[in-house]
Amino acid sequence: MSNVDFDAHVRKMMEWHFSEDTGSAFWLGKRDVLGFDPITDIHSGDDLLRFPDVSGELRTVAASDLIPRGAIADQVFRVYESGGTTGAPKRIVDGGYRSRMGVWAWSRLRAHGVPNAANWLHLGPAGPHVVAFDTAGYAALGGGVLYTIDLDPRWVKKLIAAGRHSEADDYIEHLLDQAHEVLSTQPISVLNTTPPLLEAICARPELLALVAAKIETIVWAGTSFSAESLRQAEEVFFPGIRIVGIYGNSLMGVAPQRPRQPGDDHRCVFEPFHETTRLDLVAEDRQPVDYGSRGRVRMHLVSEEMFLPNVLERDTAIRVEPVPGGPDGLADVRPIRTIDDVDVVEGVY
Repeated sequence: MSNVDFDAHVRKMMEWHFSEDTGSAFWLGKRDVLGFDPITDIHSGDDLLRFPDVSGELRTVAASDLIPRGAIADQVFRVYESGGTTGAPKRIVDGGYRSRMGVWAWSRLRAHGVPNAANWLHLGPAGPHVVAFDTAGYAALGGGVLYTIDLDPRWVKKLIAAGRHSEADDYIEHLLDQAHEVLSTQPISVLNTTPPLLEAICARPELLALVAAKIETIVWAGTSFSAESLRQAEEVFFPGIRIVGIYGNSLMGVAPQRPRQPGDDHRCVFEPFHETTRLDLVAEDRQPVDYGSRGRVRMHLVSEEMFLPNVLERDTAIRVEPVPGGPDGLADVRPIRTIDDVDVVEGVY
């Protein structure tokens, strides 16, 4: 979507989110305290910077207040939560938007050669975390089935934050035991997991050999993956296996890795869902950084179901020049270690 088209989309969504008949109780309750009229004063993506970052309020607001009044009467909304890395989890609602974005994300995975008719193993969070829903969608779109393993990333983060590292290690071994059982008995060719769990697999020779023998594609998502760790995964531990990254979170959705371009300086460059999402990389003064420089991720989500402008994310990344017709890319994503005096604990996700 071009900037002109996105600006038109922004204007349409201002009418939607701030009209009495269609807007949510959350945003309608803010219309009189913003200091401007979103319907008449917001005309473009750049104008979204006038909004405050309200993402912190998603920790406590009733999820029902986030549902637009204009939603279809029989539309079923789900509540998903963030990982709680920087404090209490934030909640979003979804009545179908993630499925529409998932179709686009699946097309990006297909561009990497991820096959149809493949069965997936999701070794990652489920429950209130949206990543399991997304992964189930990819498997279904390809005509395969999804296997899952129970994983509570908040428990691991709690153990690590408390210094109970041996218990966290035991929990990870428990997860890998389950993965070994599924992989040894079921026809699976795509593994969806996180970098820490992928590294844990590499430390178990029997499981590593099983993955190498059965898995054709590894999709990694969640926590950061250093350039050197990614190189080792591709060249040392999993040569011949297709490895694709997805950057994302509950608030912004997903930004799959784009196919590698000639001259790319980075093994993995992410691109967001450009129809509804804008990601900027900004310096401390909130101004965009130059290409090749590191900045903090600032997100605008402008969809019919959720409107979240001007959100400063927990991550930094390097700004990468776009391919023709595409948005800016993001590479080498890393979490900020401390946000608002809260230590960021990645854990296994």
